Amino acid sequence: MTADTTEPEEYAAGPAERRREQHGWYFYDFACSVYSTSVVTVFLGPYLTSVARAAADAEGFVHPLGIPVRAGSLFAYAVSASIVVAVLVMPLVGAVADRTGRKKPLLAAAAYLGATATAGMFFLEGDRYLLGAFLLIVANASLSVSMVLYNAYLPQIAEPDERDAVSSRGWAFGYTSGAIVLVLNLVLYSGHDSFGLTEGEAIRICLASAGVWWGAFTLVPLRRLRDRHVRADGRERTDGGAVGSGWKQLRATLKDMRRHPLTLSFLLAYLVYNDGVQTVISQASVYGSEELGLDQTTLITAVLLVQVLAVAGALGMGRLARTYGAKRTILASLAVWTLILVAGYFLPGDAPVFFYCLAAAIGLVLGGSQALSRSLFSHLVPRGKEAEYFSAYEMSDRGLSWLGPLVFGLAYQLTGSYRDAIISLVIFFAVGFALLARVPVRRAVEEAGNPLPERI
Repeated sequence: MTADTTEPEEYAAGPAERRREQHGWYFYDFACSVYSTSVVTVFLGPYLTSVARAAADAEGFVHPLGIPVRAGSLFAYAVSASIVVAVLVMPLVGAVADRTGRKKPLLAAAAYLGATATAGMFFLEGDRYLLGAFLLIVANASLSVSMVLYNAYLPQIAEPDERDAVSSRGWAFGYTSGAIVLVLNLVLYSGHDSFGLTEGEAIRICLASAGVWWGAFTLVPLRRLRDRHVRADGRERTDGGAVGSGWKQLRATLKDMRRHPLTLSFLLAYLVYNDGVQTVISQASVYGSEELGLDQTTLITAVLLVQVLAVAGALGMGRLARTYGAKRTILASLAVWTLILVAGYFLPGDAPVFFYCLAAAIGLVLGGSQALSRSLFSHLVPRGKEAEYFSAYEMSDRGLSWLGPLVFGLAYQLTGSYRDAIISLVIFFAVGFALLARVPVRRAVEEAGNPLPERI
């Protein structure tokens, strides 16, 4: 067998080297976040719904694989299906990454598969709702897999007291890129007649351009991040048979996680409240267009407002965490999320000003709650198991966030009301708040064998 020649892990590399890697790491958020904003949050939900309705029968149902599905629920169900696919792949990828120390090739494969599927959305037209659902499933699952590997770099490129700030800057980079691309999308969409394009053609170009952006800027982290490998057991490992033994390694990882019950308690809390966050993000444009009767231009500008304020929110909540600790700051953000959903339920139709106010509130808590959750979890990961544990984290972040979209889709299918669907999400934030409040995070950090930051 060939010895692993990957250079030994060095968490505490020199400041200059750490900054170089951190700057490269930020750029993956810069690359992939346009998919989440332009594709999932703004364009694909309403557009795929319109494509499905063009193919629907007289009762408003399409029949993928012979299953009757209300056209208005197809997007939510496709998001849920993509997450099920990701669940099957992410743990294997995390186990292989930690075993071989080769995160970058796996990151590249996942990123470019997702970018290609997104670019392929240019061909989504007419009644091709099955093509749209398939591309959404591939792109969404690929994003989830790539985020396992991306997040696993955080504890390796940042010292414990740096992580809240570094994680928040990563989210800020992502929201900045989302804002830039949304401005370009708004120009193209609102002026499609002057560009000689139909509305559908403009939307398809916006969808495809997100894939091109994702692929292009992924080159930066691939150049700056370096592969490394922690040998947590102190023994030399081999590269041979890594893929074949991935599921065996996964079983060992799941067994090992039982030795860290407080880490699992945090993951459970995060699973619940983040399910609500992800569902609000993915279904907001459908709610705005279908229930509130808002036009596409209003939705684009509202999401653009979210992106701009999310930059300030991520950085501002990072500063609050330095004073009050990440846990308290996250709990406060969950209370705000609950108020946002209640306000959204009572929001009057065809009232853009009120929708903008709601978007502003979402922007202020969105980036911070996600960034601080990621940095807090990084303190709870045993050394040498970053990719494996972050695969479980990503299953909570995206991989197990299938319940929210499923509940949302079922609520609409049963009631025909998106208001009933949106208010059902309150339970995710309320339960998540209660579960997180019970986690003693300082003891969890100590039990994971990690140094305690000054504030947590």
